[in-house]
Amino acid sequence: MMYWDIFWAFFISNLLGYGGGPATIPLIQNEVVNHYEWMTLNEFGDLFAIANVLPGPIATKMAGFIGYQVGGGLGAVIALTATILPSAIAVILLFKFLNIFKDSPQVNLMTKAVQPVIAVLLGVLAYNFFLTAFEDSGLMHLSILTAAGLLTMNKFKVHPAFVILGALFYGGIFLS
Repeated sequence: MMYWDIFWAFFISNLLGYGGGPATIPLIQNEVVNHYEWMTLNEFGDLFAIANVLPGPIATKMAGFIGYQVGGGLGAVIALTATILPSAIAVILLFKFLNIFKDSPQVNLMTKAVQPVIAVLLGVLAYNFFLTAFEDSGLMHLSILTAAGLLTMNKFKVHPAFVILGALFYGGIFLS
């Protein structure tokens, strides 16, 4: 039953996560933290931060780790399969219709209609992480990281990957 739960949690998240990794993260968080309670919000936030730093698709990295943590090697394989399967099925089934509907105004409107929903889901996720960071780290560390991130990205045009890496080092030194 545990392997079915792993499969279903990642399959449904990636099936409904229209728009790729950013759209699936709040859905995965809901399944992993709220529904199955395999992780706390803090653990999920830590995993999300580490997965952002590593190269490759974020949903597969998170699925592999969570699947392994919950169900071992077989759990990782099942979680990765469930993450990839919805996209693979969609590509196979919808590929022949691609050229027919690529310029369709209805498809373009549908795509634009989904964007605000994804923005709200990401906003809720960011708000939850902000509250967790505020409670765990305190106002001083949160303010330092926020100010440093804004300053380095906006004024000095530092790539966000380096800002995330710097925040990881800061957290490792001052918050561990």
